[in-house]
Amino acid sequence: MFQRSAVIAILTLVSMQAAYAAQKHECGSLENGFGPFDYRTATEKQRNTVEHYHFTENVETLRKGQSTTRIGGDISYTLQAFPNHPRALAAMAELARREKASQPKGSKYTISCWFERAMRFRPDDGMVRVVYGITLLKAGQRDQAIQELHKADAMLPDNANVNYNLGLAYLDAKDYDKALVHAKRAYELGFPLPGLRDRLQKAGKWQ
Repeated sequence: MFQRSAVIAILTLVSMQAAYAAQKHECGSLENGFGPFDYRTATEKQRNTVEHYHFTENVETLRKGQSTTRIGGDISYTLQAFPNHPRALAAMAELARREKASQPKGSKYTISCWFERAMRFRPDDGMVRVVYGITLLKAGQRDQAIQELHKADAMLPDNANVNYNLGLAYLDAKDYDKALVHAKRAYELGFPLPGLRDRLQKAGKWQ
């Protein structure tokens, strides 16, 4: 006969699995007619097959759609083929901000679903965490952004972009010591934009 603690553990596991299954259902299956492919290891032919027709410069910069009048439709197609395409994720996030909508026009899923799909597809992809962290930071979800950027930092040690954005997040939190540590590291690693340093100087915290 199971002890009470064992029964609770089993029920908790079942509940977690059910929640995960529901989330998977809500954000769709990763199966796709073309792909899905890991963007990091995809061949040039696989990338070109999608990007040439769907993720052009006009689509990435949100000027106009390529295969459809809806920019979100082209980015959506790209992310179904390459769930962890970092630039496509960033473009979809920017489109959502521009439209002030959780699900941009033409997009098959919400922006949160696109990130869930990317992380479900390749949990070890640090660039997905970077883009997610930046997206959360722009949305004002600072604490969650810091958590995601630290996960990215563990996957991508010595990444200038990660450190720069962690610096921005800690600066927003007025944790100047940590902001300075990450700012120094970002510039040591060659990050080109002076914005973080300028803000720390304005606050009298740059050393």
